[in-house]
Amino acid sequence: MSFVTNLNRNIRGLCTEGRLKEALHILLTTHNTPIEISTYLHLLQACIAEKTLSAGKQIHSHINGWGFAFTPHTLLPNKLINMYDKCGSLADARKVFHDMTEPDVFSWNMIISAYRRHELPQEALTLFYKMQRTAIQPDQFTFSNILPSCANVASIKHGLQIHGKIVRCGFLSDGIVMNTLIDMYAKCGRISKGRQLFDKMHNADVISWNAMITGYARSGSLEEALRLFKEMPRGNVVSWTAIIAGCVQNGFVDKALEVFQEMQLAGEKPDSATFSSILPACAKIGDMKMGMEIHRKIIESQNVSYIMVTNALIDMYAKCGSIKKARDLFGKMPQRDVVSWTTIIAGCTQSGLVEKALEIFKQMQFVGVRPDSSTFASILPACAKLGALKQGIEIQQKVIENGFWSDVVANAVIDMYAKCGSIHRARELFDKMNNPGVVSWNAMIAGYAMHGYSKDAFELFKLMKHSGTIPDQVSFLCILFACSHAGLVDGGCIYFNLMSTSYSIMPMMAHYVCIVDLLARAGYLEETLNFIIKMPVKPDVAVWMSLLGTCRSHKNIRLGEFVSTLLFELDPKHDAPYVLLSNIYAEVGKWGDVQKLRKLMKDREVKKMPGCSWIEVHKTIHIFCVGDKSHPQTQEIYAMLEKLSLEMKAAGYIPDTRPVLNDVEEEEKELLLCHHSEKLAIVFGLLNTTPGTTIRVVKNLRVCGDCHTATKFISKIVAREIIVRDSNRFHHFKHGQCSCGDFW
Repeated sequence: MSFVTNLNRNIRGLCTEGRLKEALHILLTTHNTPIEISTYLHLLQACIAEKTLSAGKQIHSHINGWGFAFTPHTLLPNKLINMYDKCGSLADARKVFHDMTEPDVFSWNMIISAYRRHELPQEALTLFYKMQRTAIQPDQFTFSNILPSCANVASIKHGLQIHGKIVRCGFLSDGIVMNTLIDMYAKCGRISKGRQLFDKMHNADVISWNAMITGYARSGSLEEALRLFKEMPRGNVVSWTAIIAGCVQNGFVDKALEVFQEMQLAGEKPDSATFSSILPACAKIGDMKMGMEIHRKIIESQNVSYIMVTNALIDMYAKCGSIKKARDLFGKMPQRDVVSWTTIIAGCTQSGLVEKALEIFKQMQFVGVRPDSSTFASILPACAKLGALKQGIEIQQKVIENGFWSDVVANAVIDMYAKCGSIHRARELFDKMNNPGVVSWNAMIAGYAMHGYSKDAFELFKLMKHSGTIPDQVSFLCILFACSHAGLVDGGCIYFNLMSTSYSIMPMMAHYVCIVDLLARAGYLEETLNFIIKMPVKPDVAVWMSLLGTCRSHKNIRLGEFVSTLLFELDPKHDAPYVLLSNIYAEVGKWGDVQKLRKLMKDREVKKMPGCSWIEVHKTIHIFCVGDKSHPQTQEIYAMLEKLSLEMKAAGYIPDTRPVLNDVEEEEKELLLCHHSEKLAIVFGLLNTTPGTTIRVVKNLRVCGDCHTATKFISKIVAREIIVRDSNRFHHFKHGQCSCGDFW
């Protein structure tokens, strides 16, 4: 046996045994020895098995060195496309495909499949139509690959065109193509069309039955799904799972749990897909007890995919409020896929652990797991909540570099820009969208409302209607929010009535909260109370909190006491009602009542949420609390703060000591005000950024009146724009003025 033959055989053997590292070492250290195509194929398959992109790139480089990449043969280029796709690099897969001189049908199938797998259905469809302009004829795998893309973009127009092509190519009798076609019609909302195809099938197999049952269940026709399920010659785990998933997706959570119990009584063992379908039901109703019971069944089961069900469990625990259990599960996983990382990132973001989410995102990349579009859509809200603009921009660049740009990600980026104080960047991105959907319009309108740019929000709402996009509940919530922050009572009432009269949209509790806030801010407190009493739904804590917040600004003690008493009963542990009532008492000098409230809080073990502010400088978040002296630059911060205070007073600033909830001397009150967290964060920003650049600060509570006035003075003295996002809205301070017009 020759040296060359033996070398190639050894490399292939190592690949088969899962020893890719050793095989790669031999390949890269052996020079001037011909490597057979079959050996390269084995190496690339080993990369796919281990999802090792770096090794795949080294092998690709070696292939190019031997001149295989541009030969008429498609075996190696096709395998490279497959390797890059499976290892998460769509950009590299695309480059290999475009460099091919004569791609065959398998090449087209692989690249179309890659785009679909990377959740880029529109791009997959574009490729399919490009393929039609070549001499290559699609086969059954082409059709089964492209039809799900029609479903993903819910485009019946594309689906009908491809159906016609299937008929012309003679694949209507192919079972796989038919099942995919039925599934496509169901997902595009044409369940009756799918049923026509199903009824014409002479010997429908179990996949066809399941496709129809899944279609009915997913479209909300649960009665029809159940009826078909009963008619099925013999149900299997897929059928049961389809019914369960359909119930969950359409909000019939109790029914899903009932079917899950029936399935087990019938002797059908749940599989990974079943568990992954039923766990979201527990998450939707917050039933962690049931989730834990299902967790026990999973442990007992022998036929489940560990990673798949663990991912579903992590999601369930996070959504049921136990992020600790979710993180414990994630930490114990011996192997994690991109879904595992994405799920825990989303869980941390939803639970408010945004810094932890960003930390896990960095760790994910460090260990070599490539994020996908869902990961990016999950981490961008963390940047938004934290106000981490620079980190958000960096993530946006990664999205583009990895070829994961889509409307879903674009919406998350628009939201991130808006919440990080860069509303102009958000609008620039929105204007570049070819056909924005209702979610995109809502994100942009909400951004304008949040920043107090009510006029822009109203103009965009009009443009949305003129574009043919129908407003939904969220659209009206955004526009009512804009009315509330602009004090437009009449406009808010008109939009509120328009919901039901012109769009048949029934108001949610959040819409009522907006109207309560709108009326109360304008000073119509008695009218607001009457509106709440006449609401067709029972008012929740948010409604009463909205009214209580305005009782303070209007100094209405009587109504404030009445609303606080209701809130103490509804949620005795919620700190905000106690704090707001204390504020009302303190501002009128009723210090005895302030002390009584503090004692009541202590007796009930109610802890006040500490106010804090943070600022992103050089991609690092710096957090400050009131009177904070833990920062390494404390001395510089306080020295500059003292200097600014003198300059502000010289310019006419008079401290507003009313927000200080302590019965102390006026001079001490001024000192306490001077050390509020947002002032510390602003000064830190001034010390550590280039003169003239915008300062962006986030506060977890509502900005107080004195800090608002002080920031106006600071913006004029330092000639900088200072953007502060509090728990309620954005404030843009510039030239001694605020965008809110002192109405917040």
